[in-house]
Amino acid sequence: MAYFTKFGDFQFDVLREIGNIGAGHAATALSQLMQKSIDMKVPQVRIIPFDEVADCVGGAENVVVTVFLRVEGDSPGNMFFILDLDSAKHLLTQITGFNKEVEEWDELQISALHEVGNILTGSYLSSLADLTKLNLQPSVPGLAVDMAGAILSYGLYALGQTGDFALTIDTAFFEGNEQVKGNFFLIPDPESLPILFRSLGVPFDGDY
Repeated sequence: MAYFTKFGDFQFDVLREIGNIGAGHAATALSQLMQKSIDMKVPQVRIIPFDEVADCVGGAENVVVTVFLRVEGDSPGNMFFILDLDSAKHLLTQITGFNKEVEEWDELQISALHEVGNILTGSYLSSLADLTKLNLQPSVPGLAVDMAGAILSYGLYALGQTGDFALTIDTAFFEGNEQVKGNFFLIPDPESLPILFRSLGVPFDGDY
């Protein structure tokens, strides 16, 4: 966890800017998909140990909807976009006319959630690539509806190597009085985070 000691206000300002731009692009993509005006709450950006990721989404046993993928290229890592069930149901209601009282989701609705997650995750990754000028390529995203702990364990097993901390960007999108709460997690491979910072000209680790 030595990286945690390397973060000052400057580094966090950079991370917040990445979070703001990524969330803004995601809100625009969501607005186009739903054909409605979408407002965005200013994201909260944090660096946390990996074993605290599940706590950010209600605990390891909380059932969530997750899109996960592998980031390949200059700064590899794993990416997760996690929605709580109420947010997922609201999205489905707006996109497919889903009845919130129905517990089971059919193939069309699962496909719609997969596409939404793919679009939102892609928005964050594209923003990160644009800012850093790094080559960052996503793998084919996977989708799971399960307990958060099980999804994270399976996702990391399927995606491969991971680091021991996560960049978290928590935000909420609003359409009228309805809220869609999303949690974005970028879990860099060891040594990937310094590459991200240095690509932005931000001192990190031995650069001080």
